Amino acid sequence: MKEITAIDEIDRKLLRLLQQDVTISLAQLADAVNLTTTPCWKRLKRLEEQGVLRKRVALLDAEALGLAFTAFVQLKTSDHSEAWYRRLADSLEIFPEVMEIYRMAGECDYMLKVQVSDMSAFDNFYKRLVNTLDGLTDVTSSFAMEQLKYTTALPL
Repeated sequence: MKEITAIDEIDRKLLRLLQQDVTISLAQLADAVNLTTTPCWKRLKRLEEQGVLRKRVALLDAEALGLAFTAFVQLKTSDHSEAWYRRLADSLEIFPEVMEIYRMAGECDYMLKVQVSDMSAFDNFYKRLVNTLDGLTDVTSSFAMEQLKYTTALPL
């Protein structure tokens, strides 16, 4: 990844537009930021090369796909070594249910966001998780009753 050059207001506007709808055409993007298509394309290419624009994806509706059960799993460990950290990250790659992983400060060491169909599916996930990871001292789960806000758009 290249060094990131300064992001100006045109870049921010392009990124805001793409966060709203990644299917917008290059011509529409260029028009929205008062550029022609070539300089607009060059800006997008630079943002991709710098790693600012990481991916262009489709957002799916978990409930419509039968995956409306969201759990947050807190992990505690007494082993804070680099080797354990890497084993954890590698081990969690086999769990497609794990949507997000965070190393935390505070009460727990790691936080997972898990998306499954229901409590039974979560229980199956939980059993696989605790039998896969060595060195855990505590695993605590909380369950979302209702999602009040969801966005992937960064506040630019």
